[in-house]
Amino acid sequence: MTEIPGEHACCNAMKIILIYPPCLEARAHKLHTEDVGVTPIGLHYIGALLMEHGHDVEILNWYDINEDPAKIRDVLKQKKPAIIGFSIVNANRYGGIEIARAAKEILPGVTIVFGGIGTTFLWKHLLKNFKEIDYAVLGEGEYSFLGLVEHLENGDAQGIEKVRGIGHRQGGKIVSTGQAEFIQDLDMLPSPSKYFTFQHLVSARGCPANCAFCGSPKFWKRKVRFHSAGYFVDQLEQLYNKGVKFFYISDDTFTMKKGRIIDICQQIIDRGLKIAWFAISRVNYVDEDMLLWMRKAGCIQISYGVESGSEKIRKSLNKRIDAQDIKRAFDLTVSYGILARAYFIYGSPGENAQTIRETTNLINQIKPLNVIFYILEIFPGTALYDDFKHRMKINDDIWLNRIEHIKYFETDRRLTADMVVTFGQRLRSEYYRRLPEFADSISLVDNKELYESHADFLSRLGMTFSHGDFASLEAIPEKETVAERLYLKSLSFHPNERAYLGLGIIRQKQGRYAESLRELSEGVKKHPDSETLAACLCVSYMNLGKDAQARELARRFPGSPQMLRLGLSS
Repeated sequence: MTEIPGEHACCNAMKIILIYPPCLEARAHKLHTEDVGVTPIGLHYIGALLMEHGHDVEILNWYDINEDPAKIRDVLKQKKPAIIGFSIVNANRYGGIEIARAAKEILPGVTIVFGGIGTTFLWKHLLKNFKEIDYAVLGEGEYSFLGLVEHLENGDAQGIEKVRGIGHRQGGKIVSTGQAEFIQDLDMLPSPSKYFTFQHLVSARGCPANCAFCGSPKFWKRKVRFHSAGYFVDQLEQLYNKGVKFFYISDDTFTMKKGRIIDICQQIIDRGLKIAWFAISRVNYVDEDMLLWMRKAGCIQISYGVESGSEKIRKSLNKRIDAQDIKRAFDLTVSYGILARAYFIYGSPGENAQTIRETTNLINQIKPLNVIFYILEIFPGTALYDDFKHRMKINDDIWLNRIEHIKYFETDRRLTADMVVTFGQRLRSEYYRRLPEFADSISLVDNKELYESHADFLSRLGMTFSHGDFASLEAIPEKETVAERLYLKSLSFHPNERAYLGLGIIRQKQGRYAESLRELSEGVKKHPDSETLAACLCVSYMNLGKDAQARELARRFPGSPQMLRLGLSS
């Protein structure tokens, strides 16, 4: 995907391309991989700041460029950038290196700049081993990259020492210009939504936690800085006016400041932004008031890092949360019609059959409606990585191997690959087996103000079982029956269009056309402009030999593609 700069680009300025390169390992479509192909928000902020200063910038999302490698050379020859910046995480460093090599062959004078969390933690290693990289931007990159660009544009490469946050080669040595200071007022940055269109955004930077598997503590120094509520909602509104209606808020802990979150939600409502959005939080940073406002403002999912049901393992990972907070957060979140998603890690230090049982026991208590299971992996910049280097007596040159990560169990003699695979199988099979029970156990707060939202929540979940991600998983029993119950429960709160449709389709698949006709007819009465509901009702009419009624209904939607496919419209 290519993101085109807006009207503020300067036609005579030095051409700058910002690239998100591909990962080493191919990504097939799986559950929960929605972030794999997303341009990092940092590129949008850097691009916006550069454009605000008159530079000609384009962002290229090349996460899948390996599917068309010839495109790399074609685009570089066509655009002839003077500077190429790469957003690097550990998994895509070789993708960036290979594109940089091609760029140097085609455009010998091009300047290659690596940045991002992957660069920040391996900058010496990268500059030492890969001559294609000219500069590394370390840490928070907006003003460091801007300063670098302006020095290069002015032909003052020797003056780079005045720009903080740059790694480079000098007299045969690899040096840095020192750490750049954090931007204290994030609202001083130009809003990326002024120049680009995207769905993933942030309202803050940093996290106060110190989890052993995460790079955030070292990258952000456990300091959290916030955009004001107004800045953030202005950004949402600009994107909304460009046609974006669904958002992923990628803050590490979105709900840290209750008053600010309620302010954001009230502004979303007051401005009439009819949006839906996901957020990420910690189980000890949510309460009922906050969840009420978040649901009213369109939040439909919150992801929580639980990591393990074993208190011993949570402590080993420095995940400072307790079981009571976990249970409370999941119960409250679901009760307000927000899907509570859980992250679990397995194959951790001390993992065994007992700790896996503790995790399945916790899962059965908190009843998450969506779970992501990960094998624990080690990345540069984490406490686990520091421990790994010390234990194994190795250095950063291990990343000369073409690998995305190191699995923790590969470094622990007490764990084997077979053991960890078995742990994952147990976790998934137990979760999927109990998932219908979790869906049936949903208890929603009795608040008439939320009835329509409750119906939306239940029908979304029903669609996941009947047509979405869960529908294809054989390990989940009675998926269609679960979906049917969810649709009926949805309609007990509000005449939801999605619930009528899902219920009608299930009845048709079961050959219960008379029942589907009754329910879909009711749906069409409540939603007379719904072409999809009307087309589904026509299917029921036709299966009951009522072609005349089907044609009469189809006439209400002249030129409808759905009716054309049914042979009912011209």
